[in-house]
Amino acid sequence: MFKLWSTILKDIRILTRDKLGLIFMFVMPIVLAVVITAVQNSTFEMLNTNTVPMLLCNRDTGEAGKQLETAIHKAGMFRIQNVNANEPDSLIAGRMHAKDAVIAIIIPSDFTEKVKLKSNEIARKALKNFGMQSDSSKSDSSNTSIQPISMLYHPVLQETFRKSIQGALKSALQVVQNKEVLKSLYFNLNEKAMPDSLEKELIGEQVAINEMPVSRSGSRNIPNASQHNVPAWTVFAMFFIVISLGGSVVREKLNGSFVRLKTLPTNYLVSVLSKQLTYLFVTVTQAAVVFSLGIWLFPSMGLPRLNLPDLPGVTVVTLICGWCAVSYAIMIGVFAKTQEQSNGIGAVSIVLMAAVGGLLVPSFAMPESFQFVMKLSPLHWCLEAYYGLFLEGGKLKDVVLNILPLLGITLVIQAITLIGLKRKNLI
Repeated sequence: MFKLWSTILKDIRILTRDKLGLIFMFVMPIVLAVVITAVQNSTFEMLNTNTVPMLLCNRDTGEAGKQLETAIHKAGMFRIQNVNANEPDSLIAGRMHAKDAVIAIIIPSDFTEKVKLKSNEIARKALKNFGMQSDSSKSDSSNTSIQPISMLYHPVLQETFRKSIQGALKSALQVVQNKEVLKSLYFNLNEKAMPDSLEKELIGEQVAINEMPVSRSGSRNIPNASQHNVPAWTVFAMFFIVISLGGSVVREKLNGSFVRLKTLPTNYLVSVLSKQLTYLFVTVTQAAVVFSLGIWLFPSMGLPRLNLPDLPGVTVVTLICGWCAVSYAIMIGVFAKTQEQSNGIGAVSIVLMAAVGGLLVPSFAMPESFQFVMKLSPLHWCLEAYYGLFLEGGKLKDVVLNILPLLGITLVIQAITLIGLKRKNLI
């Protein structure tokens, strides 16, 4: 025990001298957690509040154009700036290049006329099918085609975001057209205009959507940007101790520490165990620091507060994730021949494992060909275990199936490290 404690004190002294390693281990996760959370939270707010800037040019003076404009306002996705109807498309596009808005909607001048013609045509066909009208008054179908609504968008707008905007516009257009069809049917059947009260009853009474996030605990709290990002970048920072720990192992190989240890009544496995305990404490401290920032500092910065889930589950998951990160860093240090190799291979491999593990790209968005590779990444299982707690509100028993593969990968890394130590005659 005395040998182990002395070795731990030695590793702590070495660690405190590694200023660059300490920056990577503590400053980097704080910066990543704050910056990425702020960026993603602003995106969430842009989607959930009326902050998407839009230019709206209504060149139609009829009722349908006004109804469409009202429906777009009610969509709740946009901060709308009305544009003069006489303004040409080129000037509207120029305003978008100047970043006045990322989306622009142009309603054509004959929108109301075409909508009414189309609605009358649909009503006529419906009445004919009901046997309530003869087919003597056929209309020219070429005149009932509605000129499309023009949607200009800035090139920086992602395709998924454009699709959601298109969906909102199509819903608004459907509401306008349905109103006109109902008015036409009512007029043909009753030979008088449909009352406003009936119109509101037929159009306004929509089925509500009850949104509920899937939760293991039955909680209906919607996960925020902090719940997504803080655990992810904590895991990323844990594995980046390879810069400090891997380099420390390589330095000991190069400066003859291994040879001197062989002349002493001890075993290098004591030194390996010491490094594991020391740096496991570092990874736990990393998680504690970043989680504390999410709980107490984020609200004062205008970011959503991190809601800490089941404490025993978080503790166990953090310990296992930290042990896996430490084991991987030691393995890199054992097999690397120089400190440059250790830093380069370690950093690049962590980024690659983060990419295929779901930190940079969501796991559900991974192509089928990457699903098997994704499950080989320890960062994937770390992230899934944390998400099971932070996002799904689970307990320790709920993430056991994520912890077991992570333990298996850690034991394989430990075995590979032992084989490497024996091949190099270090133990």
